[in-house]
Parts: sequence; structure tokens; C-alpha cells
Amino acid sequence: MKSLIKKIVDIATLKKEGHIPSSLSILDIMYVLYDKVLDIDSIKENRIDRDRFILSKGHASLGLYVILDHFGLLKEDINTFCDLNSKLGGHPTDKIDNIESSTGSLGHGFPIGVGLALAYKIKKYKSKVYVIVGDGEANEGTIWESALLSNHHNLNNLFCIIDFNHSTDRAVELGDLDAKFKAFGWDTKIIDGHNQNEILLALNNRSDKPTCIIANTIKGKGIEMIENNPEWHHKFPNEEEYKLIINNLK
Repeated sequence: MKSLIKKIVDIATLKKEGHIPSSLSILDIMYVLYDKVLDIDSIKENRIDRDRFILSKGHASLGLYVILDHFGLLKEDINTFCDLNSKLGGHPTDKIDNIESSTGSLGHGFPIGVGLALAYKIKKYKSKVYVIVGDGEANEGTIWESALLSNHHNLNNLFCIIDFNHSTDRAVELGDLDAKFKAFGWDTKIIDGHNQNEILLALNNRSDKPTCIIANTIKGKGIEMIENNPEWHHKFPNEEEYKLIINNLK
């Protein structure tokens, strides 16, 4: 994981773009998804019934690009991140191969995932739909409308993964997400979002209800000076900070 963290830091430092802490809080989750859960071959073949993953919190796009690059799913040069005319922007778009949906407007990616899961049910496909939602997104009404709709249609092929890094607490405290999603008819799992064994067990959950995985995470996980420090939300290391970070990763 350290090599992936370093790549995120390297690119963000060079380009002065990207959200380092937001990318790092979900890095373990995305790694397990692509390494152990999603069918990579069906993604490469663009099969209509493939597993689908949507990064609803699109500002963490740099983390997603690094993961796609690591697993051989990114056709674009990752070093063009945020260059003029590059497809690899600050938010992911479906113009990029192997990215299912344009996201970044908070609260929009999850409803798209619900639509895909409903379509799979209608078509009787057996594949799953996985969506990572930021805890800040859970302030959006579309999240709860989608949660209600998912229960109504018994979308047990849908997984909503909440990146619960508490970054939204300064604005609105979300309270007991477990109780809230249960009240909306979901099966819920509370996990350590950086423990890959717990992540895999939760992603392999089988239920007759949609599954919400509440992943307790640390914003900026893996870099001591950045962890849980709101100053770094959209900040980039200077030369001295970069050296400290890299030495810390060795």
C-alpha cells in the first residue's frame, strides 16, 4: 500500500491538484474491491453484466486513478492528471475507460448505482453494484431517497460503502448511521475501513436486503502529518513536507 500512497502524493505534489486525504481514506477499500471482489476480466471485456463500481465522492479521483493504473485498467497516462485536455480530471468522468459514471456533484453517484442495481434485477443479472459515498455526502437528500428506494425494490445486489472519516462533523454530525440505515430497511456492517480482512468479509456479505458498509476511516491514512488534519483537505506538500512524507513511508 505504501507504493500506492507514494504515487498519490507524487502526482498531487507535481500537479498541485487532487485531494490527498480523501483519496487515502478509501484506498484500502478500493484496493480490496479490485483485488478480491470485482471481476477484472469482465471489466476489461466491457461485459454488460459486469460488476460495477462507482466512486460517488468523486473528489477522491486521484486515488481511483492510481488503483485503476495499478490493476491495468487505466489506458490513459496517469502522469497527465489534470493537464490541459487530459481525461484525468479532478473528478472522474465516464469518458475514461472502465469508469462507470461521471461523479463529483455530491449525492449523485449513489442514485446512479441504485439505477444500475435495479436494472440488474430486472435483467436477472447476478452481478453486484458497489458505491463509495463520503460521509459529507450523507447530508444530501438524494442519499436517503435512494436508500428508501433501494429497500422498496429489494436491491440486495447493491452495496453502499460509507467513508466515515468524520470530515463532515464540523458542519453536521451524522449521528448513528447504523441505526439510520437499518431504519431504511438495510442490512448494515460496521468495519475498520483500513482492515482489509474486515473489508473483504463485509463486501462478501449476502443478504435479502441492500447492504450498507459503514467504514470507519482516517482521512489522510498513512501520512502522520496529514491524518485527520482539515488543513490538508486540498493542500499539497512543499519541498520540505514532501521529503518528510516520503521518509515516513520508507
